[in-house]
Formats: sequence, C-alpha cells, structure tokens
Amino acid sequence: MKQLFRPVLFVIFGLFFAISSNASKFANQFVEFELPNAWVCVLEGSEWVCQDQQNKEKKKEAIIVLAAKIQGDQDTLDQYLTYLKKPKTYKTSQGKDMVSDVRYASDKTIQGRSWVDSLHLESEIPGFYTRYLATVTDGIGILVTYSVHKNKYQEYTPVFDAMVNSLKAFRRDGGLNVAAANSDLFKVTKIPTGITGDTVFGVGQGAPDDEKKGAAKGGLAGLLNDPTVFYGGIGAAALIAISILKRRKKK
Repeated sequence: MKQLFRPVLFVIFGLFFAISSNASKFANQFVEFELPNAWVCVLEGSEWVCQDQQNKEKKKEAIIVLAAKIQGDQDTLDQYLTYLKKPKTYKTSQGKDMVSDVRYASDKTIQGRSWVDSLHLESEIPGFYTRYLATVTDGIGILVTYSVHKNKYQEYTPVFDAMVNSLKAFRRDGGLNVAAANSDLFKVTKIPTGITGDTVFGVGQGAPDDEKKGAAKGGLAGLLNDPTVFYGGIGAAALIAISILKRRKKK
C-alpha cells in the first residue's frame, strides 16, 4: 500500500510546485530580480516600467518602475533614508494637494547589499501604496518602486516580497541608460499617466493596518484560501493518481 501511495504524493506535491514556481528572471544594466511570468518590463525614456501584460484589470492594479542615475553628492543611503522618512507632497493632475502617509523607512540587507526600504501611502498615485528600494553601487544610484492599489495591497504583498528578496544591484556599462548626476532620483521614476487611483474598482481588505484581519495570500496559503484552485488541483492530481494505480493493477 505504501508503494502505491507514494506516486500520489509525488503527483500532488509536483502540482503544487508547478503552480507556485510561476516566475522568471528580469535583468537590465543595473538590477536583476524575479518577475511573475505574466509581467513584462519595457524601457520608457530613462526608466523601466513593469506590469502584468496578460490581464488588463491586473495591469491597472500594480506597477513597478526602475531607474538609475549617475551618483551625485545627494546620492547616499543616509540621504535616501532621510528623504523617505518625510511625507512626500505633490499636486494631482486635477490640482489637488496630496501629502503621503509614511508607513515605515529603514535599512534593509538584500542579497548581501544594503538598501533603503520604505513604504508610503499616496506618495506617487492617489489611492496607491508605493514601496521604495534605493541603493548606490559603482558610481550610480538605483531606485525601484513597487506601487499597488490600497485595496489590493495584501493580495500583492507576497508577490512583491518575492521580487524584493531576489533583488540584486550592479553596474553594466554596455547600453546603460541613466539620468545625469544632477537629477533627483526620486523624481526620475515617473508613474505612467494611465495608472490612477480610479483604475481599480474592487473593494477589499488590503492596507497594512488590515494584515492581521485576513490570512496572507500566495504560495501554499493562497492555494488553501482559493477553493477553485485548491480543489481543482487536488482533482487533477487524483485523476493522475487513479490512472497510475489502474496501470499497476493491470501489471
């Protein structure tokens, strides 16, 4: 019986692994990180923009912007941290004055490198959280921003965490497209005008304040929380297992 039971386990865990490993690597001249397969990064001017290109609704929910510039006097980790500890002020396209809500700003070590890690609400787009990762290496300053609608924050947290934890910074001069030394790194990263606070209409728990109220999504937890995916996967695994058992009985 144990010998017949093992193939069933292998099939089930193999299915879980295939579902959870849906990611690929993106790399340009200054960063590398894991990117979900549905996402694509495109160079727009001096910054890269990454979005889901297979689902039009998801494309409106979250966006990543990458930028680099020649290091100037203002490009140090200490100055980045000081800047991100303060609320950001700006005007919307409708002329409304906005002041961001700083959720945190601290140092973080990723892949052996020191970064400044910060989360703001409504610092780039009304109704969106933006997480900032900034560092300096080999004479350039690098900034990666992850923006997601506040109603989708919890859903995207495991996705963004995986990308952040795989983040690597370096400098490859060939084809390196960076802003000048006198540029402001935090103004170089521009969110495309097609992304606004009005693009997501779904209502749900999502802000960091609500994290204790709902179970985290993603990975095995996400499969367990989604009956369609979980039971559909078990059903497929069961069919394959039954087929294996039938073949063994015939032998």
